[in-house]
Amino acid sequence: MASAGLREELICPICLSIYTQPVTLRCGHNFCQGCIGSVWDSQGGSGLYTCPECRAEFQERPALQRNLKLCNIAERFLSTQPEQEETGIFCTYCVTSSVPAAKTCLQCDASLCDKHLKKHSKSEEHVLSEPTTSLKTRKCPVHKEILKYYCTEDAACICVSCWVFGEHRGHQVESLNEASEKKKEKLRHVLEKLTSVREETEKRAQSLQEHRRDVQEKEAGETARVTALIRDIREQLEVLEKRALSQITRWEEQVSLPVSDLIQQLEIKKDELSRKILHIEELCNITDPLTVLQGRESDNADFCDAEEGDNEDREREGNKVPAVGDLDEVLIPLTFQRLADIVTDLIAKSGFCVQEASGILLDVNTAANDVSVSRVLKTASCSERKQLRPNTPERFGCNQVLSTRSFSSGQHYWELEISESGSRGVGISYPRIVRKGRKSLIGHNKKSWGLYIRGNNHSVIHDSIRTRIYPESPSQRLGIYLDYEAGRLSFYQLCDPIRQLHTVTAIFTEPLHAAFWVCDNGWVTIRS
Repeated sequence: MASAGLREELICPICLSIYTQPVTLRCGHNFCQGCIGSVWDSQGGSGLYTCPECRAEFQERPALQRNLKLCNIAERFLSTQPEQEETGIFCTYCVTSSVPAAKTCLQCDASLCDKHLKKHSKSEEHVLSEPTTSLKTRKCPVHKEILKYYCTEDAACICVSCWVFGEHRGHQVESLNEASEKKKEKLRHVLEKLTSVREETEKRAQSLQEHRRDVQEKEAGETARVTALIRDIREQLEVLEKRALSQITRWEEQVSLPVSDLIQQLEIKKDELSRKILHIEELCNITDPLTVLQGRESDNADFCDAEEGDNEDREREGNKVPAVGDLDEVLIPLTFQRLADIVTDLIAKSGFCVQEASGILLDVNTAANDVSVSRVLKTASCSERKQLRPNTPERFGCNQVLSTRSFSSGQHYWELEISESGSRGVGISYPRIVRKGRKSLIGHNKKSWGLYIRGNNHSVIHDSIRTRIYPESPSQRLGIYLDYEAGRLSFYQLCDPIRQLHTVTAIFTEPLHAAFWVCDNGWVTIRS
């Protein structure tokens, strides 16, 4: 009770809460500093300030004096009343003071302090709970009675009247505690499953993050390697360019110097000939025969000597002039041969060697009678007329054919051209693939992998499991890359730019043949 009386003395008349930074006015009344400041701010327009408690008037806004003792008392009181401030629920029967409640009786709709709780009825009808103000949720909205049971048929909390007289009469019910425990048990099972799923999800996310890091690290390594390779090629190309240009310059000098000397000699000779021509023309223009005949005998000799010397000079000059085609016939081919050697050497060092699968031919002994094979064994097409081939164990019963060549190691690449229409399939197969029935189709068994194209529909099949792919445009030229040791089979669409359609990973255990399937007037041609 003493605590309750002290609380009343520590209540601010404005906010009705424990003082916060209390101040004292000249009239002796105390208020929170913030509260009295707000009141006087609203009174500033009238030019008159009053005390909210005694209405004492002040002509000027008084200066506020901090009440340190009252502030210390309020802080100490709050430190001894943590529960009261946390719950904010007080005893219903302590009308003269605010005493924190210890329990709430659902039957009485009342909150009780420790003193009144001792005097409260102990009967089963009076259900006690932690202090609360939400009593409506704990009572039946129809009968206003306490919810004590749980109807398992309607999944609802009910009171006694609902079970005995109401709409839940005759239903299977349980006590709230029993039903709560059963629900908790189910929730625990769900929690275990969710926890397991979350752990699995975390593992998958962690695995994907590690995979992404590996990809990023590999990408960085490959980028550095390719950059170094290109830089090395560029440096060697620059050296080769300088060397080739230097050789061309020297060749030009070797050709130009003698030609310049010959040009100078010819210019001198031209001047001499011009002088002689002018003199002869002057003689020809003289009308007096005596003068012409009395001319110097050396004129005739000079003319004859000039004609004979000109023939000798032309022959001598022809021997001195270098052949212009010498550079192209020797220097340029050697330069480009060196360039090819550089590129081949660097690519070999880079580890990017891919053997082009040249010499792939169609094996007519495996071709179905519905497949027509070209003479050069490069094109397989759907034949409307049955081919009259012998029925051997190697021959397919469906529209398929294998290659004669097989791959048991290394990296290989080949290109194909396919028809715009019809149905086409390409891939690889073990030689022990079955030859008759639907299981013999490429990809419809464990011994083959195939890419099927029907119109705009693309799909990759292995062991009868289909994976659909969606290229941006129809495919007419395809590239197939096989890395036997790495167990990788990739299909590429040869457009601009080249697009990867799909990559299959597997463990190859037998030699692999290129496989082809054609139907509905489709055809496939091997380009490499």
